[in-house]
Amino acid sequence: MKNPYGQSSQALPTSGPLPVNVLLRYGLGQTGAQIFRDTPAALLPVFMTTILGIPAWIAGLAILLPKLWVILCDPLMGAWSDRAAPRRGRTPFLVTGAVLTSVGFYALFSVPEFANSLVSAALVSGIFLLSMTAFSAFSVPYLGIAALLSTDPHERTRILVYRMIFLTAGVLLGVGLAQPAVFWFGGGHAGWHAMGLVFGLICLVTMLGSALGLRPVLAGKAAGQQAPPPLRQQFATLARNRTFRLLLSIQFLQTVGQASSYTAVALVFIYLAGSVELLLPFVLVMSLVGLSVQPLWLTLSRRIGKLPLFVWQVLAWCLVTLSWLWIDFGADTAMTLPVLGEVTLKDGLILVRGALIGVTNAGFVMLLTSLFTDSIYQGETGAGAAMEGSYAGIWSAAEKLAFALGPLIAGITLSAFGFESSRGGIIEQDAGALRGVLVTYSLVPMAFFLASMAFVPALARALRAPPAHAA
Repeated sequence: MKNPYGQSSQALPTSGPLPVNVLLRYGLGQTGAQIFRDTPAALLPVFMTTILGIPAWIAGLAILLPKLWVILCDPLMGAWSDRAAPRRGRTPFLVTGAVLTSVGFYALFSVPEFANSLVSAALVSGIFLLSMTAFSAFSVPYLGIAALLSTDPHERTRILVYRMIFLTAGVLLGVGLAQPAVFWFGGGHAGWHAMGLVFGLICLVTMLGSALGLRPVLAGKAAGQQAPPPLRQQFATLARNRTFRLLLSIQFLQTVGQASSYTAVALVFIYLAGSVELLLPFVLVMSLVGLSVQPLWLTLSRRIGKLPLFVWQVLAWCLVTLSWLWIDFGADTAMTLPVLGEVTLKDGLILVRGALIGVTNAGFVMLLTSLFTDSIYQGETGAGAAMEGSYAGIWSAAEKLAFALGPLIAGITLSAFGFESSRGGIIEQDAGALRGVLVTYSLVPMAFFLASMAFVPALARALRAPPAHAA
């Protein structure tokens, strides 16, 4: 038979399917988590450069410093949650993290303007550091739960399909609606403040709802887990897990690329698409198409394997990303679309790109996370000891470091092409700055994704090897 990675294998361990209500309770938390993950990445640099008057490179540095902290915080939070799991479960971490993350989100977009932009940058950076610490308390145990809920690799893919549904809702809200909401609330500082309040409340409801809803499920799982080994031994065990190391490298490179593009996405629609209002239908199309193909990816992953499907999706995403270089094609050709009415062919092709991004992105993100949960079972301890948090802590730290480096790389690229920061709103940019926006959104992320593919052959060999705990 085919195993989840596309190779012939002995029969894999299975467990019964999880009830849908458990999958829904788990997935719900990802909506708020995705809002906190994406919205600051996409909009905090815009808020800092166009409202607080902070130069782009300083804004990138202010975002980088708090995320450097989570390189240490996430693994420690994961190990701490592992030690607490057999006794108290992971719910206290989830609840505390949900509440404080939501408060931090609101505070981020409420920072006032100071005469000295360095003061504003320092205050944003400090709030972001505290918010990231709180988010670590939620996101690290939450990610580890995906591996804990089932021992069946195909069932874990099903878990992550539900997570992807709620993740897509978070993208739709946090990327598609957050920027337009600023304008709906009047723009300027007051518009950003109101957006922060509304979306902070959404984070609270979804993340806290998931934390409380999963409490009885996690209590039963914790009772069957052993205490993890000492901290140093835990991290040594993770370091010897070759499958995990290779997946971590792929995830890190791809997330740097994604974070770079997120930093520029609002600028693309403001300056290159010529209409920030088009961002909402773009993200809506991307989200709905991404949701609609999730059952297909679940079926194909069972038939051809997770890894081959993952590779094809990444390569297809790169082709779509490259096509942004021709964003102005069709600008002089009119056409009529349902709901939107008369638009240009350029606008229509932007929406087509959104659909294609939804098809590919929703697939490879889900499969990469599913492969991550599989790597935990490839390690020396298998599913015996409570080490999901430690694995998730390292995985999450790498992701957050990548999301810190992405805005920094984007900020340096934008500054190198002459992008000008401003106070009080959007200003006109010259042709060089506009090229910088396009390069940041297209060529930079594509380069990181293609580089990540160099690890795939070694990963395929590692997945064919028997689990270390079975050797």
